[in-house]
Amino acid sequence: MTPPVFGSYDQAGLDAQYNLRARHPDHPEYFERWARESALVRASLPCHLDLAYGDRPKETLDLFPADRPSAPILAFLHGGYWQALDKSDFSYLAPVYVERGVTFVSVNYELAPDVSIETILAQCRRALLWLWRNAYELGADRDRIFVAGHSAGGHLATISLITDWTAAGALPADLVKGACSVSGVYDLEPIRVSYQNPILKLDRVAAVRLSPIRNVPATAGPLLLAVGAEETDEFLRQQKEFAAAWVSRGLACETVPLPGRHHFSAVDALGEPGSPLTERVIRMATSGTGRQPPRLAEMPRLA
Repeated sequence: MTPPVFGSYDQAGLDAQYNLRARHPDHPEYFERWARESALVRASLPCHLDLAYGDRPKETLDLFPADRPSAPILAFLHGGYWQALDKSDFSYLAPVYVERGVTFVSVNYELAPDVSIETILAQCRRALLWLWRNAYELGADRDRIFVAGHSAGGHLATISLITDWTAAGALPADLVKGACSVSGVYDLEPIRVSYQNPILKLDRVAAVRLSPIRNVPATAGPLLLAVGAEETDEFLRQQKEFAAAWVSRGLACETVPLPGRHHFSAVDALGEPGSPLTERVIRMATSGTGRQPPRLAEMPRLA
């Protein structure tokens, strides 16, 4: 009998839970549609492409401004297990937010194995800090910055919400006012012992330090969580346990059901007009403000 490597899963069983491309062999069709629809959006909507938030080639973002002064900002962090995809694949999410008065931003970052998850997180924080510093010139409200992400991007969005922003200087502790995570990864330990780790190179200490479920704060802004009903048991478990840990600290958390969705179709619900997830994110961005996240000495600092 093969010994378990995480929970009751042996190596093959655990890898099957997280090998989403093998589970959904039609995933290239999603990637192609995202890229095709995103190109059409960039051609039709006013946008500022490849704005540099740092010095490295991938430290860029695409911004789709809302046609109103002092609009809130929704920054989107893409998924791809920290090693694939691009900001340009997710322009298709922008129209519903722009039409409802929310400036939409798609953020790029470098990918593993060229960089670590820690470096990726630092780059996402750098992008959010750049948005805060330049919001006025962009016609946006720096006091209403929200973040959303899918899969690995959900992990990055959640960590961004609980970041100690004061570590970078005279910044508001609640620079990110709220977050939405779709099909997120909140516990990196099963990733560390899965087939992914030869590329990601997580050690046990980093897996704990970078896991949102291991670093639930005493106070934070509102959090929206969504996972496809047809996702693997592990992705369903990840959200269930993280939501329970978040709520146990008295923090605001709402889970939004995604019936009939799997890992690759779940993110579409974030950009569909009238979908419960889209409506909830817009409501959060246009009317909500967060509470201060704490200073978490154990969390990685801003670069």
